[in-house]
Amino acid sequence: MTEPARLISTIKKQLKSQGMTYRDVACALRISEPSIKRMFASGRLTVDRLVQISNLLGFTLAELTKEAQAGQIRLRTLTEKQERELVSEPKLLLIAVCALNHWTTSEIIDYYRVSNAECIKYLLRLDKLRVIDLLPGNRIRINVSRDFDWLPSGPIKQYFQDRGQGDFLKSKFAQEDEAMAFVHGMFTDQALAKMLDELRRLRQKFAELHEESLSAPLSKRRGIGLLLAMRGWEPLDFTKLRR
Repeated sequence: MTEPARLISTIKKQLKSQGMTYRDVACALRISEPSIKRMFASGRLTVDRLVQISNLLGFTLAELTKEAQAGQIRLRTLTEKQERELVSEPKLLLIAVCALNHWTTSEIIDYYRVSNAECIKYLLRLDKLRVIDLLPGNRIRINVSRDFDWLPSGPIKQYFQDRGQGDFLKSKFAQEDEAMAFVHGMFTDQALAKMLDELRRLRQKFAELHEESLSAPLSKRRGIGLLLAMRGWEPLDFTKLRR
């Protein structure tokens, strides 16, 4: 991807994440919406136009350029040391999860019992860990890729198993927005490979829908947990009866 194309792609992502449309840009720049669409389609934006659009998004042109460059290198996982630090303090983990779900600083402070000073302190720690970049105006840019995941047997997943999994499974999963199914079968290696591929696709779809929802205000979004698990297994009572 060329540098101009990367910059335009970043502008489009920022417009989507901030819930803005081409019409909003057209009104701000006092030109027609078709003209805006042509500019983005052709990739021919003057420096003056880029400055105007950057300011509309709350960036300087230098910051937007840095945002475009940062988008090329994102973390896919953290180190064990980084994960261990995240789980070392409940408020740090809370703010990390909020940041990774694209909450703003003000939304975190309004929703949770965290002071502005505490929030900035923890965001600076996340910045030092390279999980986020804390930008001017206390804006948050996350540094993780779309396919980011926690370490398979790392501190975060261990934290979930110890502190969250039991609570998550307490529900009867009887509400309209809940679902739980348990099935058992006997697969060939080929069938198992196909099933694992379907689970990977489902996880990718979950990530896509999460990203699609980011343009909606926080009041229109809610936390959703999805637990996917599959392994070779039989009930312990059956195993005891084996010859």
